Amino acid sequence: MMYKIIYDQPGRLRVRMGKHAFTKEQGYGIEQLAKPFSDVWEIETNPITGGILIHYEPHARSTVLSFLNDLNPQVIAEAKPTDVTVSREMDQRFRGILVKLGLVYLAKRLLLPIPIRKGLTLIKAIPYLKQGVMSLLSGALNVSVLDASALLVCLVTKDADTASTTMTLLELSGHLEDYTFKKAKQSLSQSLKLNIDQVWQVAGDLLTETPTSQIDINDVIRVASGSTIPLDGHVIGGEALVNESAMTGESHSLLRRSGNRVYAGTVIEEGSLDICVTARYDETRIHHIITRIETNESLKAQMQTKAERLAQTVVPLSFLLVGVTWLFTRNLKRAVSVLMVDFSCAFKLTTPIAIISAMNEAAQKSMLVKGGKFLEGVALADTIVFDKTGTLTESKPKVEKVIPLGVLSREEVLKISACLEEHFPHSVAKAVVAAAEEEGISHREEHDKPEYIVAHGIASTLYDQKVCIGSWHFIVEDEGVVPTADQQVLIDAHKVGYTSIYLALGDQLEGMICIKDTLRTEAAGVIEKLKTLGIKRVVMITGDSEPVAASVAETLGIEDYWANVLPEAKADLIKELQASGYTVIMVGDGINDSPALSSADVSVAMKAGSDIAKEVADITLMKDDLTGLIELKELSQRLVKQINRNYTTIIGFNTGLILLGAIGVIQPATSALLHNGSTLVLCTMNTKIR
Repeated sequence: MMYKIIYDQPGRLRVRMGKHAFTKEQGYGIEQLAKPFSDVWEIETNPITGGILIHYEPHARSTVLSFLNDLNPQVIAEAKPTDVTVSREMDQRFRGILVKLGLVYLAKRLLLPIPIRKGLTLIKAIPYLKQGVMSLLSGALNVSVLDASALLVCLVTKDADTASTTMTLLELSGHLEDYTFKKAKQSLSQSLKLNIDQVWQVAGDLLTETPTSQIDINDVIRVASGSTIPLDGHVIGGEALVNESAMTGESHSLLRRSGNRVYAGTVIEEGSLDICVTARYDETRIHHIITRIETNESLKAQMQTKAERLAQTVVPLSFLLVGVTWLFTRNLKRAVSVLMVDFSCAFKLTTPIAIISAMNEAAQKSMLVKGGKFLEGVALADTIVFDKTGTLTESKPKVEKVIPLGVLSREEVLKISACLEEHFPHSVAKAVVAAAEEEGISHREEHDKPEYIVAHGIASTLYDQKVCIGSWHFIVEDEGVVPTADQQVLIDAHKVGYTSIYLALGDQLEGMICIKDTLRTEAAGVIEKLKTLGIKRVVMITGDSEPVAASVAETLGIEDYWANVLPEAKADLIKELQASGYTVIMVGDGINDSPALSSADVSVAMKAGSDIAKEVADITLMKDDLTGLIELKELSQRLVKQINRNYTTIIGFNTGLILLGAIGVIQPATSALLHNGSTLVLCTMNTKIR
């Protein structure tokens, strides 16, 4: 492809290939082609001029030129824009709108004769006047009526310049609101995506790399060990351990084989699966979350609803002030100056912009907030309830004790256990293997092929005897291995405060391994900080035993805890707190906590291995770190303070304008300029939460 270098400096190169060198979609394709080059960190294309702007590492100029030289316009594939491109184009469109509005306004004022200028102003005012009339006919005295009245008075009094300025500012306000909302929502959508562009598609004996967006329902894909499952589906081949903690809250990986369902965002830890796709790329659960954020009116904060109601309520007040000004001054210009001041516009715009800006900031800090009402709920909450496992603990269990119960020594119990467990890398198995490695115990395989029994344990053959390792239920109840009285005494003495697994050889119980979840290192500090931020009561709910719960609560400084709680009972405890007058945040780790999560005023879910948000929670911490709760609480409190400041500023500034207009200090045009200008400034300021 022929090109001309327009600008060439280290790290930045602009070339031009001429008009019609490539289409807009091919431009996106060129941007995609540059993705594999790590030294090229941004590329922009312009199909109108055939221009390409490349930002790159200064040492990689030869790579960039080679890339340009290899471009063939005949084979450049069309593509869709990336998230970065969509964001950039959105910025460019908005800048273009600002420039266009400014140039058109100045051109009319400076170049057109007054009669033509007035005629254009009248034509431009017709839609505003029509909208005002339609509102009146429908029985609504709203902002449209106020705007139409202000424009009508200006036109009747032959003050076309004020009318023109007012309409330009109203148009600018509308574009600013639209840009701010779209930008924030685009940022939210970008933060949620799995960003898996390519998958391996299975067709007979062929395995081809295919764009994820091109995979259809009933297509078959293969996902290997260590990879994130990109699409919802059911398994038709293979066998693998899948970490589904992000979707279910289950801390242990689960065996998935033919017939099982799997979900986008879950991770294959060991094995490989052939998956028949049941949901397209844009139909997975994550896309339903995005749609819910963008469209669900019920997710509005009470602050936003209040602002919208207030915006409509103050319109009659504005007309009343205009009437009072006219009654006492008999001066039409002063009355028009008052009419130009509209409290409702600023009320209506600043609050939703502030809320969505806060949601965007939360997304940038790896927190998914599904609606403004939940940020408000966090700000008002005075109680936080934690699930223990996977929330206050890291779901990385560690072996604390190895207790021999039969003829085998402690080292032999750990050796055989590790030898069996190493084949199944779920978290408990990893803990056993790690304990053997730490003690330098070699565990050469002497058993037959082990069989993994999901949610129970492992069975194999050793020394011509059946060997099993797993839960009490598996060893004692399923396999019928009965402990002796002496063994039971030892078990009772050591099991308190731990999760235990048992090793049996033949029909004899040979050992127990006591395992304990590791507390999150940040948990105690987070709880202490939350108390300083207005949380009056911290509660822990767990299905673990009383001794385990008591130990964790004491370590973390939690005064209230409930132990031995079944999932369905957690919701009842949440409701008890609410009935006592508390506003409750529930922090859990998945669907197994869903009754409690759905009962709380605000529910927060932890990320546990995937970037996908949990549908059952109002808010998801997409970093596996509790410190996000502090950021969440601080952000929500800053949001509430900012909205309250907005109210004070709007009322104070606009009241001042009304007084100045009523006494004749400022003219209608100045009143309109200051009012609309202040609204724009406030909207801009609310794009960041301070």
